[in-house]
Amino acid sequence: MKILISNDDGITALGIKALMTALSKEHEVYVVAPDRERSAAGHSLTLHTPIRVEELESKFGAKRVWITSGTPGDCVKLGLIELLDEVKPDLVISGINHGPNLGIDILYSGTVSCAMEGAMLNYPSIAVSLASMSCDPVYFDVTADFILKFLPRIEKIKFPEKTILNINTPALEEMDIAGVEITKLGSKMFTDEYERRVDPRGKVYYWMAGELTTKHEEDGTDISAVRANRISITPITFEMTHKAIMAELESEFCKDGVCDWYGYGAIHKEQ
Repeated sequence: MKILISNDDGITALGIKALMTALSKEHEVYVVAPDRERSAAGHSLTLHTPIRVEELESKFGAKRVWITSGTPGDCVKLGLIELLDEVKPDLVISGINHGPNLGIDILYSGTVSCAMEGAMLNYPSIAVSLASMSCDPVYFDVTADFILKFLPRIEKIKFPEKTILNINTPALEEMDIAGVEITKLGSKMFTDEYERRVDPRGKVYYWMAGELTTKHEEDGTDISAVRANRISITPITFEMTHKAIMAELESEFCKDGVCDWYGYGAIHKEQ
């Protein structure tokens, strides 16, 4: 399988090194990653400045490696459209992120957005995160090994369009992981807090200081699964239309399918 790997922690992160090393044992791996950390970048793209690209010497088993000055989304878009135009990867993988991407906090995630860019370009895509702030390389290796074993299984399913698989693993040895669970998104993983500070010149500034929550989560969510020492796999779609309420809106604002009560339609009707 030909795989494009990217991330939001940058090319020097432990997670991407572990993923490159593990997957290159059995697959053809290509890497396009930010030249520095871009965590919490969300689904941003670079529009008003040039994106610098540099090809590095191949390492950790990858066939080719590029770094860019752009965002995680830039990396995947540029990789699929330009740098790997002739290769045509079979799969896009973002990660392994250093820290969890769970619940609605995924909206801020550069890791998830990186994979989502692949899905938007019609490539099967996976986001992978180590749900811990631990820096122990062993846990990244365990996560990378899980992904290596997981890939043959996704070949057996029809990968859903407009969808990524968001995977979070607990920071544990393989023997201590309590299994795998298919989950839905939970609520917030972090509290919303800012610390007010004063700099040496007397100017006030703020530092985001949110912490992991201990709020109870219902069974079946990604947060509850990871807390129970299970690997969470959550299908996430960028199809954001809330279809369930469309009929009610039609009934209220567009009688008999006609919405001519405002603008040109209303003026034309009066005439």
